[in-house]
Amino acid sequence: MNTWLNIQWLCSVFTLAYALGSIPFGLIFARAAGLKDPRKLGSGNIGATNVLRAGHGNKGKWVALLTLLCDAGKGVAAVMLTQYIYDDYSAYLAGFFVVLGHTFPVWLHFKGGKGVATTLGVIFALDWPLGLIVCGIWLVTFYFMRISSLASLISIGYSAIVAHLLEDEKTAVLCLALSAFIIFTHRGNINRLLQGTEHIFKKE
Repeated sequence: MNTWLNIQWLCSVFTLAYALGSIPFGLIFARAAGLKDPRKLGSGNIGATNVLRAGHGNKGKWVALLTLLCDAGKGVAAVMLTQYIYDDYSAYLAGFFVVLGHTFPVWLHFKGGKGVATTLGVIFALDWPLGLIVCGIWLVTFYFMRISSLASLISIGYSAIVAHLLEDEKTAVLCLALSAFIIFTHRGNINRLLQGTEHIFKKE
């Protein structure tokens, strides 16, 4: 009986978090704004960086910003809802499952975003000081390097270390798992970084 209850609980947490994560905000907002399909540009995903490529001028920037905020919001919502319905331990599982849903949404044949914004939302919901630090690392790295993927890999990569320094060991373990996942979703970017062909955003 206990095993059956555990399976039900795990399925419930997965379903809630995955469903939230799989909402394709990037594609929805791009279509609503009359922009190009982000799946046909750049890396072919529906994240904020690719949505930015789909637009021109301020319109594209605002749609990309809205996508970024909503993708991060999915992470926040999944963690907070799971904490409210279940418990803190369930929220850590939900944090991973919501990123999984964002990256592999069933509605788009399992081809979604790369999980960075949603991961940041998860981190903010679990430990907001850690979230601020990780965002700060992203901003500083992007300011100097102008490469979104590199900023993402470095900031998320350091998240587990920073969480450990803040003595938040549970979040550190989740950040370690999410860092490995982000490396997996950015394997193409890593290859281009090594070849020196990764896209660099020009300063305006």
